[in-house]
Amino acid sequence: MENMNTPDVIVIGGGTGGYSAALRAAALGLTVVLAERDKVGGTCLHRGCIPSKAMLHAAELVDGIAEARERWGVKATLDDIDWPALVATRDDIVTRNHRGVEAHLAHARVRVVRGSARLTGPRSVRVEGAPDDLPGGAGDFTARRGIVLATGSRPRTLPGLVPDGRRVVTSDDALFAPGLPRSVLVLGGGAIGVEYASFHRSMGAEVTLVEAADRIVPLEDVDVSRHLTRGLKKRGIDVRAGARLLDAELLEAGVRARVRTVRGEIRTLEAERLLVAVGRAPVTDGLDLAAAGLATDERGFVTPSDWDRLETAVPGIHVVGDLLPPPSLGLAHASFAEGLSVAETLAGLPSAPVDYAAVPRVTYSSPQTASVGLGEAEARARGHEVDVNTMPLTAVAKGMVHGRGGMVKVVAEEGGGQVLGVHLVGPHVSEMIAESQLIVGWDAQPSDVARHIHAHPTLSEAVGETFLTLAGRGLHQQ
Repeated sequence: MENMNTPDVIVIGGGTGGYSAALRAAALGLTVVLAERDKVGGTCLHRGCIPSKAMLHAAELVDGIAEARERWGVKATLDDIDWPALVATRDDIVTRNHRGVEAHLAHARVRVVRGSARLTGPRSVRVEGAPDDLPGGAGDFTARRGIVLATGSRPRTLPGLVPDGRRVVTSDDALFAPGLPRSVLVLGGGAIGVEYASFHRSMGAEVTLVEAADRIVPLEDVDVSRHLTRGLKKRGIDVRAGARLLDAELLEAGVRARVRTVRGEIRTLEAERLLVAVGRAPVTDGLDLAAAGLATDERGFVTPSDWDRLETAVPGIHVVGDLLPPPSLGLAHASFAEGLSVAETLAGLPSAPVDYAAVPRVTYSSPQTASVGLGEAEARARGHEVDVNTMPLTAVAKGMVHGRGGMVKVVAEEGGGQVLGVHLVGPHVSEMIAESQLIVGWDAQPSDVARHIHAHPTLSEAVGETFLTLAGRGLHQQ
């Protein structure tokens, strides 16, 4: 092998954005060093996407038992939840995924260095870490082509709320706190907060969800928020939008919090566990950006000077993942795309910039939400004249079978023009959004979609029916 102290590419951070950049660069024949202070896979694999979705699948099974008994006459009962067994299954899934990523990197001949990396110049990096990887416990590396910054993010906290892993937890440690609480207060009604509220309710906890904005999932279309709120309330979750935390007090066996409601009333809420899900902050501490001539913005993000190449003001230093400000979405699948794009750029290949408008957004709660493109209000705010069609999932037979409500909403340019956005709420819509991603990404029109036949009976049939109506060919929806 060539001298790996002078690789073509140095990647700092082994999460989804970092390891995808490393794998793609290596596949294109570049030598790559990947520095990671923890485990490759990052937050998504070890503390976020994968373990949380494993737990949400278990929650779906629990909900299914109740539905079987209450709706279908199947006299099933839930005797108990074996928490250690559930955790063991979750951890096995994470471990197998982790080993898979490690194997991919090894097969691609990416040198993974365990340790904390900091910039020492526009092309140089020093890593201090494990003696097994770095003789003497440190190593200096120089990138011939460029550096990729992919150090990720951490949960934001609120003043006066110090997570202790038991009574006050963040999204990073919520799944690893001991046992199942009987009551949970969730602060933050974005995707993460909603998912954890949904999980704990399925597991039998009394759940209160508090969101400072006037609606939960406030970045989504207003009808998505409305249908999701309805679904969560139907399950017994106390949803309080437009409410702000005033203060919180730790008790021996829980937390007491005061919130100001949307009407200005002060309410005192008690729960065994307070889960803080108010967003994530980029991690740049110890990176020494100044040594390479870089700085963060006022929010802590590293902003590219060239968004098409995700290249900073220092030529050759690129940034991916949670370090990027909007319009990047802080989503693992967006990070994969960013990593691939940057690797191809560093290899000297043409690479299409990431189209953030065509990146799907999913909340894996019960009910689920899935969206791509613009919401109705956002489209109008951007000057579009739009046609909008909304169809309840229960308007098709399979939606009646599931019996959980939900909807399909399509926003398109007026007069049969380009589809600007598709928004879904209901069971399994996370698996239905792929079609709409292509519709939006390929600038399709309703008539383009309407000519394709959707299987009957399916939930996705509602998507086809919605486009049929917009194309002037309505069948079950007039």
